[in-house]
Amino acid sequence: MKKNDTFCWKFVRIGGLDQVTLQTADELTHLDELDPKLWAALSCPAAGLEFDERTLELLDTDHDGRIRIPEVRDAVRWTCARLADPASLVNPPDDMPLNAIRSDTPDGQALLAAAQHILETLNKPESDSLNQREVMDAAAHAAQHLFNGDGIFPPDEHLPEDVRSFISQALTFVGGRKDAGGQPGIDSEISAAFLQLISDWKAWQSGMSALSLPLGDDTARAWALMRQLRPKIDDYFLRCQLASFAPGIETGLASSAEEKFPSEDEHGILQSSALAELPLARVEAERPLRPDSGINPAWADQIAELFRLLAPLLPRKDSMSRADWLTVRTAFGSYVEAVNGKPAPQTSAPVDIPPSAQPEDMEKILGTAGMDKLLNGDAAASFDRLVQKDLAVPAGSGGIADVEKLVIFHRHLHRLLMNFVSFHDFYNLSGQAAFQNGVLYMDGRSCRLCVPVANVDKHSAMAAFSNLCLAYCECRRIRKSSADRAPEGTITIVAAVTQGDADLLIPGRNGVFVDNMGNDWDATLIKLVQAPISLRQALWAPYKRMARMATEQLAKYASSKTSSVSATAARKLDTLTKDVSSGKSPGFDIGKSAGIFAAVGLAMGALGTALASIVQGLLSLSWWQLPLLVLALLLVFSGPSLLMAWLKLHKRTLGPLLEASGWAVNSFAPINLRIGAALTQKAKLPPNVHRDMKDPFRDRNPAKWPALLLLIALLSGAVAGGLIYTGLVDNPFSALSEHLEHSESQTPSPARK
Repeated sequence: MKKNDTFCWKFVRIGGLDQVTLQTADELTHLDELDPKLWAALSCPAAGLEFDERTLELLDTDHDGRIRIPEVRDAVRWTCARLADPASLVNPPDDMPLNAIRSDTPDGQALLAAAQHILETLNKPESDSLNQREVMDAAAHAAQHLFNGDGIFPPDEHLPEDVRSFISQALTFVGGRKDAGGQPGIDSEISAAFLQLISDWKAWQSGMSALSLPLGDDTARAWALMRQLRPKIDDYFLRCQLASFAPGIETGLASSAEEKFPSEDEHGILQSSALAELPLARVEAERPLRPDSGINPAWADQIAELFRLLAPLLPRKDSMSRADWLTVRTAFGSYVEAVNGKPAPQTSAPVDIPPSAQPEDMEKILGTAGMDKLLNGDAAASFDRLVQKDLAVPAGSGGIADVEKLVIFHRHLHRLLMNFVSFHDFYNLSGQAAFQNGVLYMDGRSCRLCVPVANVDKHSAMAAFSNLCLAYCECRRIRKSSADRAPEGTITIVAAVTQGDADLLIPGRNGVFVDNMGNDWDATLIKLVQAPISLRQALWAPYKRMARMATEQLAKYASSKTSSVSATAARKLDTLTKDVSSGKSPGFDIGKSAGIFAAVGLAMGALGTALASIVQGLLSLSWWQLPLLVLALLLVFSGPSLLMAWLKLHKRTLGPLLEASGWAVNSFAPINLRIGAALTQKAKLPPNVHRDMKDPFRDRNPAKWPALLLLIALLSGAVAGGLIYTGLVDNPFSALSEHLEHSESQTPSPARK
């Protein structure tokens, strides 16, 4: 039975997401068996994270700039195999104690000896622990010393010229391994493999020289061309055989270019790449291949060159049948077998640094004399003596790089797991996750979910699917003095706003960004991706929209009326001026004025009546019906907005935000209301604060009086309307209205001329 059939994993529910705990030695050692679909992330960038850079560098073993699940698994497996108790990875101290290293295995014993050697070189032989700075300094120190006990030598400038050249050439054709300081070099095995490669190559070359070549000096060129054209030639003869087997299908076998390859260039001509996909020549039953008849133009030059080279082997120089083609291939049999036996470097263990050149390049780079000098010279022997001298240094001076790796992984590996296998650090809220690079302070809020951004437009296109309100900010910092070692320059971040509203979050708004190192940056909002922030914002949003709409309409109405009044006043003034200049005295039309007063009175009466009806309706309700009425009004106006906001707030997720930053997130990673409230903090007074509400500079602007007078007028109108409506008071404008109507009816119409 497999181990994962019996091992019991422990998952916890955090923020609506099931996450593995990874708090025990068994969980860490069984991490290989955890289904990748249950990991929080599949991969993440190896740079740009708020994480120890050296740890990320060691994890990225293939140096592709990304951390992937296999690399994390290998790191955990390697570390657990060298620790006495893998559970020590959880909440590790800054210094790794030496007794944490496993001492019952050869690898652990070698690491323990190397760690003790590091302490001796640091003049701390009595110490029983190592920290990251010490091992990194030791690794850098070892890189500066040739004799460090690892048996590997880089092409250092302090070596003799012939030995340094020998090492460089071995690295070029065989590859190399890293020494204790992390430098590429070679050891005795690679040295022997390099010499053996030279010897095998010379022997192979001698065999090739003695081989009877079918075309002499043109054999290599002809074989290279045959390998290139063989698929097309084989395909051509097969089509001709099919045409002989089933007459009449030549058209289908010819593969019409217009039907199969319609791509054309800017001149309407079939593209060369599409033309090359067509058959090699015109297909006919039992038709031989002819270089000057029916050849595909894309292959015409290669076919002509092939016929020129193969002329000594062909019965006819202007054609080649399928039988001729098979005969030619048979003639190259022994040559092909010799070519396939070309020597290659052989080592018992794979090299860390692959070779940069192929064995066939040795003669061109080294020359025959150079290869003979390497085989018969003293460089290889001198190198072997240096290796023996290096291995004779005190035990434990080798493996410094492994000690550095173990100390760094012991300190930081578990935190990486809490940000990769699960998002524990993000949902814990007591610290910062590896992708959170600081806190943004803006508009009376602090936003903790801040992520670095390389391209705003590209990032926002993907991050918008997170349903988060995202504020993209450009942050700038200038060093304040020469003693200031903090970073400077310009960076771009995006902050998730999860509390409050976005009324004052407009591009150009300034704030302060504080990174995880405590450095403050001047932040300017450059883009806002709108999304619901809170239910409170959704509750008042309809009323804010109506108030904004009313304000805009009143402003437009006031502007239009101001223009109309100005124009009317100008016309009246012009008319008055003309009347005065002509001797006429301006008159006052009492009828029109009375009509205006009556119209105003009627409007005020109608308004008062409407208000009175509303007041009377409210007073007719029972006391318990009033809250229900208010609730109904809220539901009518705010219900749709609240519902839409509630749905979107419950769809907020971290995934797209990280995906836009280069992560491959494996889970939904929800951000519910409680998490959102914790990620963004609003300004609030501290507890037990004393507030003095007597503001000596409180606003006493007389502009409040028009609003107060309007309110009094409305209340008076409502009271008057109520009295008139109930019949307690007669309508004072009814008699005036009847008088005006009677006057108009008695006024004679003007006589027609």
